[in-house]
This record gives sequence, structure tokens and C-alpha cells, in this order.
Amino acid sequence: MKILVVDDDKEIVELLDIYIKNEGYEPVSAFNGKEALTKLHTDSDIGLMILDVMMPEMSGIEVVREVRRDSQIPILILSAKTEDMDKIKGLLTGADDYVTKPFNPLEVMARVKSLLRRSQNKMKQDEPEVLDIGPLTINSDSHEVKTVTGKPVQLTALEFGILYLLASHPNRVFSADDIFERVWQQESIISAKTVMVHVSHLRDKIEEATGGEKVIETIWGVGYKIESH
Repeated sequence: MKILVVDDDKEIVELLDIYIKNEGYEPVSAFNGKEALTKLHTDSDIGLMILDVMMPEMSGIEVVREVRRDSQIPILILSAKTEDMDKIKGLLTGADDYVTKPFNPLEVMARVKSLLRRSQNKMKQDEPEVLDIGPLTINSDSHEVKTVTGKPVQLTALEFGILYLLASHPNRVFSADDIFERVWQQESIISAKTVMVHVSHLRDKIEEATGGEKVIETIWGVGYKIESH
């Protein structure tokens, strides 16, 4: 598998390329957003993108928006900005995770491997292949979500993971930490706000596809759930 590293800082690209090779992946480099899109669209072997936010010609956020038009490839954001709103903006655009600069390359690779596990692993065999919950039909094998009228709901890998977790345990309330540890497959090391952002984006997509139906319920101060009907 190839991993696309996009950053206008050549030293950062070269550093990450070394660690990517050490993990058995093949690095692909790009130094601006436009070059990244070209390589992504012409190389079907690219399975994940590590993307800087501040770049010439086209920002990382603009790249994410463009990629999400037709691809759910995992995207890890690199950002020198540490303000919460900058992180939230990136996640709402469609990125799956972020690391702030300066970063530890080992942490970046840990995040990369976690994202790849989530995107590649199928759901457990003992879980149902198809779930019907409210106005939605969820297929765990194909990772497809459709409304009862057959309209597809386009979700990122993380959004699908959250929806499937809640739908496969109706009426059970999951805290933000529970969701992070089960869906991200890591110990909860980031704020609950990150989970909140993904749930908010997931809700927006469901409501848009279903004409405003509310599927995910917030239990304030506790977490989230989907009720069985």
C-alpha cells in the first residue's frame, strides 16, 4: 500500500517517508495541494493521505473538500495551528484525525496504522450484516448506508463506525470516551469535542438524506444513543 505525504516542507516529507518505509508501506510525495490531487486521482494504490494544512496554491482544507467529493480515503491532518476551532474545521471538512506540529513521527505512524485498521477491517463476523434502524439501512460488509427510499448516505469511515456502533447497540448510551476507544481503536487521548464534531457531521448527513429525521440522541452529560423502534 502507498501513503501520500503532502507538505510544502521538504524536510518533513523526507522524514515521514523514512518512517513510512520502515513500517513496510510505500511513500508517495507531493509538495502542494494540486500536486496531491493529481497523484491521488492517478494512483489507485494510495490508501491513506497525510496532509499539511498550510500550503501554497491550495490549502489542506481545500484538498480535503475536493477529495471528499468522490473518495473516503483516510486523511490525517498535520497542522501547526493548535486552536480548537482550526482542528474542528478540518474534521468537519472530512478529515479523519489530526496531529499538531511539531510532532513525534512515531505518533504519526501510530495514528496512520490505526486509521488503516479501521478502514480495512470488516465488522466482527458475529454481528449482523445489515441493520435496519429508523429510516436507515446499514450494511456492515459494504459500509453502505441508505435511507428506506434507497437514497445513499455518504459517510467517512469514522462516521460509519460511530453510526454502526450506536445502531448495533440500540438504547445503549455510549460516552464520548467509549466511542473514541471503540471506533478510533485507541485509548481516549483527545478531547470529547472531537467525537462531538464527528457526531454532529454524521447527524447533518442523516438529516439531509432523510428529510430531517433525528436518529442519534444526545444524553446530555452522558453520551449518545440510538433508540430502537
